Amino acid sequence: MGFLGFVLAVLFMVVVAPVWIVFHYITKWRSQRGLTAQDERLLAELWEISNRLEARVHTLERVLDAEAPHWRDKV
Repeated sequence: MGFLGFVLAVLFMVVVAPVWIVFHYITKWRSQRGLTAQDERLLAELWEISNRLEARVHTLERVLDAEAPHWRDKV
């Protein structure tokens, strides 16, 4: 019975356990597929910050174009 138990343990570890683990994480992934309300708020806040930063960069470029027209050649 010792050898048979060893063979069954190896089969379990090689076949059953990996399939079990994969299906476990698939079901976890499916249950958490959507964003939480907190995630959506954070994403909206980051979007707004990136839009403000982009506007600032455009403003700085316009100022530099007016004050130092050849600044882009130096970069």
